[in-house]
Amino acid sequence: MRYRSRSVRGIRAYAVCGVNTVSFALTATEFARKGLLGFCVERAAEGGPFVWMRGFKVFPSLVPDPKPTDEVSTYTHPIQALVWDDFTLRGDTTYTYRFHPMRGTPAKPRRNKPITITVHTEPLHGGANDVVFNRGVASSQAYQRRFNGLPPDAQPTPELRQQALDWLSRDLDDVLLDFIRTTAPGDALHGAFYEFNYAPVLDELVRAADRGVEVRLVIDFKNTADGPRVPNQAAIAAAGFPPGVIIAREARVSAIAHNKFLVRSEAGTPTTVWTGSTNLTMGGVHGQSNVGQLVRDARTAAAYEAYFDLLATDPGGRSADTATDKRTKNAAFKAAVAALSPGPADRAGVAPGITPVFSPRPDLGALNLYAQLIGAGTTSLACATFAFGIAQEIQDAAAGGTPDGPLRFFLLETRGKATVRLDSSRNVYQAWGSELDHPLGQWVVETTTRELGLNKHVAFIHDKFLLSDPLGPDPVVVTGSANFSKASTTENDENMIIIRGDARVADIYFTEFNRLFFHYYFRSVVQQLSARNGQQQGDQPQADQHAFDLIENDTWTLKYAPGTLRAKRVQKLAEMADPLDG
Repeated sequence: MRYRSRSVRGIRAYAVCGVNTVSFALTATEFARKGLLGFCVERAAEGGPFVWMRGFKVFPSLVPDPKPTDEVSTYTHPIQALVWDDFTLRGDTTYTYRFHPMRGTPAKPRRNKPITITVHTEPLHGGANDVVFNRGVASSQAYQRRFNGLPPDAQPTPELRQQALDWLSRDLDDVLLDFIRTTAPGDALHGAFYEFNYAPVLDELVRAADRGVEVRLVIDFKNTADGPRVPNQAAIAAAGFPPGVIIAREARVSAIAHNKFLVRSEAGTPTTVWTGSTNLTMGGVHGQSNVGQLVRDARTAAAYEAYFDLLATDPGGRSADTATDKRTKNAAFKAAVAALSPGPADRAGVAPGITPVFSPRPDLGALNLYAQLIGAGTTSLACATFAFGIAQEIQDAAAGGTPDGPLRFFLLETRGKATVRLDSSRNVYQAWGSELDHPLGQWVVETTTRELGLNKHVAFIHDKFLLSDPLGPDPVVVTGSANFSKASTTENDENMIIIRGDARVADIYFTEFNRLFFHYYFRSVVQQLSARNGQQQGDQPQADQHAFDLIENDTWTLKYAPGTLRAKRVQKLAEMADPLDG
């Protein structure tokens, strides 16, 4: 949901809500910025008492020696920002915020009449789509402070272990388990998975089969050196699946069976799909960033069921086939996949509602569509995640940007090398997975999912989604298992869904993207600055303890000068379609 406050002395608040997240922008006239020290922020939930929000930054004249573990009240140490986010919310809950402009001096502040805005977070379950993100930020101050940077299995008590797992997973684990748990005898669960060794889900699937649910699962069993065959087999054996449940996907060894979906049928009719980026591993659920989505749409579920039926035949060329037979079988497989999901050629061809797109496909039409949605198909804002680099098609689409054109945010697992310039001159901003591996002002050293033993390869960003004009009147969301690459389009088993015109889904994805992007953007900038100084980040001495303190006058507002990223963010939120009065 989107909201707008009344203007108070030249300042107005805008908000867009997800389930656990809300992103704010504050517009302020030049006059209103004069003497502004920041905003003291208080929040009330469901008509309850107001509580002052807390932060880390301090006025050095008031707190000359801040401790890394200290949090301070925004009542005395305000937020110096015109864009601000709150990621500590409950779903389906009404919150009222008061932004009090602080003026005067830190020692003798004046708090002006507040800008008040009331918002309601999206319910976790609602409409055709439930969208569920894990935290994806083990490399964070929050995890360090809550759990001392220790792996869940190294926590001192079973209770703390479970709390760490719950914090990392957020609702992702529970929603998937409930989806399986609520099936009844006579229902069916048909799916396809790449990495398949997360015991809680496997055990729940076994229990479903035992109570009379028809469970059939296509699992990657391809005999490759770096594939998941061995851990998949071991986990399946340990879970004790009944005969006939597991279907080995062994054909087309050169491609991976990269799907992560589960179709639920009731009385023989497909009704619901679980999809997204989440591999069924401990690291997929609790480590790297991931999303799961429940789609309650019979037409979409039927398409996924047809795709499952095709995969269950283990189609495509096999190692023992001749080269000619391989080509023939692979071409037939790709043609069959394309027939199940023809796919639109451009944004104009994307139908309102949900459009499934399956792979492998005979051509790059789907990848070209995604590039178009990021490039010429967006008029205001595009956001996308890339776990394994940016395809050339997408680079080329973004390369035509201008400083005053559509704004594009790219979130990557690692800082990649682009063949074209993608920076602020193109209105493209990038962040990549990184952590603070040395003390930085009041920030403490952080851990990573690798150090926690949760992930070996992708440690930070594993989501696969893009947003085209998510704050506009006609948003498009693309999400699923594919990495927006040539291989994920024409070679691998993959599934994506395109959702057009659903503001609720777009708002949830946008606020979560905001959460992840700007969490890692700060860390990416620190990493960049370290590299420019000719030092490794970990070798850098502790920064000046006051480098990240609050500024004790109104000059912090200069960071929001026209053309800056901060000003662009304010502009996009202020321009979003149909915000409601708060």
